[in-house]
Formats: sequence, structure tokens, C-alpha cells
Amino acid sequence: MLPEMPRSMLRNALILGLFAVATVGVVAITQQGTATRIQAAEREAQVRALAEILPADSYDNHLLDNSLQLSDPLLGSAKPLPAYLALKGGQPSAVILQAIAPDGYSGSIRLLIGIHADGRLAGVRVLAHKETPGLGDKIELAKTRWVLGFDGKSLSDPEEGGWGVKKDQGVFDQFAGATITPRAVVKAVHHALQYFDGHQAELFAQAATPPAAAAQPEERAQ
Repeated sequence: MLPEMPRSMLRNALILGLFAVATVGVVAITQQGTATRIQAAEREAQVRALAEILPADSYDNHLLDNSLQLSDPLLGSAKPLPAYLALKGGQPSAVILQAIAPDGYSGSIRLLIGIHADGRLAGVRVLAHKETPGLGDKIELAKTRWVLGFDGKSLSDPEEGGWGVKKDQGVFDQFAGATITPRAVVKAVHHALQYFDGHQAELFAQAATPPAAAAQPEERAQ
């Protein structure tokens, strides 16, 4: 038989075990608290980005609480992207689509594109890109006002041929030494308007369907 563990060693082992359990508990609580703060910060950042596109008096709902996932080649991604429905007095007033311009100079450009119910652009913002500093990064509002040139535009204004940079006989400015980047953004915004034109009724019908109602068939099937 193995000799009995000395009482002092047993006591030390118990103390170490309790310390380990307490440490794991503290780490878990800290991680949970940190994750909660990160999620809150991300949500606040999303709210700010969306608020830049739509005037505050154009909707009265919480945009993040009225979101859906969309997937279509016109939005530049085979994977679902979020969209946010704006309501005013319970009626759809606008939608903010997330879209991707896959053909930027240095890779994909992720965009937020706000469209009023009448088909006019409320605004466009760049969420993420890897374009060349000092050249392609002029698509950022923090660098230039170029992206504000989309405000108020629609599928018919300009007409089909105008949806391009001036180098391609379109109406939108390009940047000196950087044509590929603005060309990609203009194309992506045009495609998003085409998507909205073909799916507006479908999008706004989802805004009129309460989330609980949409879940009822599945709940009844259980």
C-alpha cells in the first residue's frame, strides 16, 4: 500500500485546489463582463454608422431591432449580409443595405447604402477597405466629401449610362491616380439600387411582419 500523504501536504493540496477553482471563476466572470462590454460597444458603433446615413426624423424605430439577412449577387456576396429597415409610424420609410464592391484596387470594399422608400439614396458610407492611403482611401468621408455625391441619386438620376466615373462617361468624379476604387464603389451602389428596385415590396413586407408572428409556424410545429 502507498504511504499516507502527510497532513501538511494534503492541506496544501486542498488550498491549491481551492485557489485554482477561485481563479478559474474570476477569469470566467471577467471574460463574461468583457464580452458584454465589447458587444455593447459594437452595437453603439453600428448605431452611429447607421445614424450617419438616415436623418433622425426619418424613422422612429431601433434599426438594429429591425434587421434581416440578405444574399444576392447584386449585393456582391453569396453569404448573407445584414440589412436594416427604417420605420416611421409603423410604415417602412427606408432600408440600409450592406453591400460589397468586390473589385476594389486592393480587394473588397464593404459599404452601407441607405435607400429611401421612393428609391432615392439617403447616403453611402464605407465600412471597411484596404485601398491605398492617399489615393483610394478618398472614398472615406473622413478623407474627402466624395461619397456624399451619391446623396439623392436614384436609378433614373442619373440615367443608366451615367452610373460610372467620368473617365467612363459617367457623372461621378474619379480620383487623380486612382480610378479603380471609385469605379468599384459606383458600380456597387448602382447594383444595390437595382436590387432594391426588384425587391422593395418583399423587403418592406418583412417590415410589416412582427418577429413573433414569423416564428409562430415553427413553434406550432414543435
